[in-house]
Amino acid sequence: MTATASGPAELLHRLRARSGAAAQSPITHIEHVTARAGRVSAWPSWADAGVRDAFVRQGITAPWDHQADAATLAWQGTHVVLATGTASGKSLAYQLPALTTLAGDPKATVLYLSPTKALAADQLRGLTRLGLDGVRPATLDGDTPREEREWVRQHARFVLTNPDMLHHSLLPGHARWAVFFRRLSYVVIDECHAYRGVFGSHVAHVLRRLRRTAARYGSSPTFILASATSGDPAGSASRLTGVPVSAVTDDASPRGPVTFALWEPPLLPPSSPDRSSSAGTGLASRTAGADLAAGEEPLIRRSALRETADLLTDAVVAGTRTLAFIRSRRGAEVVATIARRSLDEAVPGLGDRVAAYRGGYLREDRRRIERALLSGELLGLASTNALELGVDLAGLDAVLICGWPGTRASLWQQAGRAGRAGGEALAVLIARDDPLDTYLVHHPEALFGRPVEATVLDPANPYVLGPQLCCAASEAPLTENDLALFGGAPALEAIRSLVEQGVLRRRPSGWYWTHRGRPDVDLRGTGGAPVSVVEAATGRLLGTVDQGSSHAMLHEGAVHLHQGVTYLVDELDLDDAIALVHQEEPDWTTQARDVTELSVVSVRSSVDAGPVGLFLGEVDVTNQVVSYQRRRLGSGEVIDTKPLDLPVRELRTVAVWFTVSPQALAAAGVEWADVPGALHAAEHAGIGLLPLIATCDRWDIGGLSTANHPDTEAPTVFVYDGHPGGAGFAERAYATAAEWLQATRSAIASCGCETGCPSCVQSPKCGNGNNPLDKPGAVQVLTTVLAALPPTTEPTHSHPAVPHPRA
Repeated sequence: MTATASGPAELLHRLRARSGAAAQSPITHIEHVTARAGRVSAWPSWADAGVRDAFVRQGITAPWDHQADAATLAWQGTHVVLATGTASGKSLAYQLPALTTLAGDPKATVLYLSPTKALAADQLRGLTRLGLDGVRPATLDGDTPREEREWVRQHARFVLTNPDMLHHSLLPGHARWAVFFRRLSYVVIDECHAYRGVFGSHVAHVLRRLRRTAARYGSSPTFILASATSGDPAGSASRLTGVPVSAVTDDASPRGPVTFALWEPPLLPPSSPDRSSSAGTGLASRTAGADLAAGEEPLIRRSALRETADLLTDAVVAGTRTLAFIRSRRGAEVVATIARRSLDEAVPGLGDRVAAYRGGYLREDRRRIERALLSGELLGLASTNALELGVDLAGLDAVLICGWPGTRASLWQQAGRAGRAGGEALAVLIARDDPLDTYLVHHPEALFGRPVEATVLDPANPYVLGPQLCCAASEAPLTENDLALFGGAPALEAIRSLVEQGVLRRRPSGWYWTHRGRPDVDLRGTGGAPVSVVEAATGRLLGTVDQGSSHAMLHEGAVHLHQGVTYLVDELDLDDAIALVHQEEPDWTTQARDVTELSVVSVRSSVDAGPVGLFLGEVDVTNQVVSYQRRRLGSGEVIDTKPLDLPVRELRTVAVWFTVSPQALAAAGVEWADVPGALHAAEHAGIGLLPLIATCDRWDIGGLSTANHPDTEAPTVFVYDGHPGGAGFAERAYATAAEWLQATRSAIASCGCETGCPSCVQSPKCGNGNNPLDKPGAVQVLTTVLAALPPTTEPTHSHPAVPHPRA
């Protein structure tokens, strides 16, 4: 049995009390977000009476002002984006005009797109509860059985799917879907802020292909977009869809008070048992303090994962329904496992009320966990951002956010999962030992009272535009009239390049795709089909891992966690995209090591600042996972390093880089022997702080530093987009270089360590084991760069030859 459920304020008091004396409190800041009263509007006169009554039966007696405003714009045929907070009722804003149209026109159809299967399944549940005749809503995704897909195509009028299925199935098979496209009235794009970077750029062209196909069959659907609160929602939605979009941003929904705490895990004393139980597992990170005396142990900061697991445990014991957001799949598994173990030690069986949730689970596992959470059977859930988006999780009291989620938009979206019934809510951001996390928990002004970011996407990216034009041509020949739809002059330039390469052929009626098969284009930039994880002894499919992560996560000998069970990888077959594993509980964990090389292809724009140069351009990056370390659980001791024979991965992308003359470094007091460590430390911190400036994640970008790069002939630090052709992040860094590097310098200089730690210059993804690193040298390097750079820099654009996909 658990205690009587605690309210958020009481829960925060309990969590703080577990840390002991107030002077040792891990809470660095508490922000109180005041409650907000709702403003209701009358039901629009055009709304169908049956649809209106169905909402009333669900307890919705009247719409909020923003719902009515957005719905009316859509009903009038205006493309609209509704950008309001979590749980503000965005679903009704698009359901009201869409369902009214379906009620009035028995032939009309609606297409709904969401970035996740869970969200589409949740929307289907909501539509089904309305009980409206003739709507026939249905989901269509990779989990839909083949026999059901045929029924959906023939009978469903409200099809809920995702951009991947639209790209791979509906548009290539448009002739079979002709009746649906001919009658298409609305296209709903839910959680549209999720479409950013390369993925968002691809989706932008999928939507242009959709508009082209719909027009071919005689329809011109109205787009209704729903977004979390974001910067410039109308501009972002217009770039995504290619049509002018009006924005509704005044949130009229009621909101209960939110207590938002910033939490920095404490440093552990030498006698703490957590030092040995966490070392080597990624659950604690070493922090180099002042120079250590002989035999003195380095300081260790308690890991965010273990801290989150303990907070989740305390919340469940207090009867508080809590969702913990974890950055990685492995992290979600680790947090759930620790919490279950702790709960079972306190009350046998209580651990069953906590679970993990992440991508890569089988459909039946995801649905079972979702049902258990909605029913209250589960009190705690450790999830990746798969549950960040608008799935209705009514009744949650608290949200724990383990590590900065990448953007303020995501932060508020995750925090908004709590308090959905309008009651008081608690959100806690637990900082990882990371430069950006440390900076944010000590600079709350960077989080609160500031606007959220605009979504970054670039439909003109040639690594997106070329392949998408091939997809469009394979669906129907491209014509002169299509050029404006796909970007005008850049599209024409791309088509000419594709013709020269022989993948498109010009004929009097247009440009034709020359191959038999369809173009092979991956929207999400994961590098190909996901790798299936299969238990060798039974043939049981455990789940999947994306292709891009497979080299580091599923190499031969890797430790793999799945739903709290540990497996060892016996074999990784990249040709068949399968990893064979067996269950085992080793006393060690594994960490992959890689090497990266970079060469400059071209320079788009540059700033000559005397001893400092700033550049933006194309680069070629090669990366190879070459070995892995086995580290003993309990001590973190390296047992051995084993070589791996995995293929090299090649990437042409966009980078920002700066050079500093050796003379300037010497004048700043950086000895030549210390230059590699100083540049390496500056590179790590720069990557860690870039998400503060650009709408990206640390894992979306990479970097390289060298004391004398052959292409620049100078000490150089590169930061590049980790996606083919770039994703707009390096361009953003170039345009705001002074602001970005100033924040980076501040984060390093203000860190309390002496020689560098995970909170400032160490990186969790460093292929060189964070060696060498020179913290003071990094501060001197950045001081020199900032003294020379102008306050703002505007990038220029020019693209290389257009790549094309395989058939």
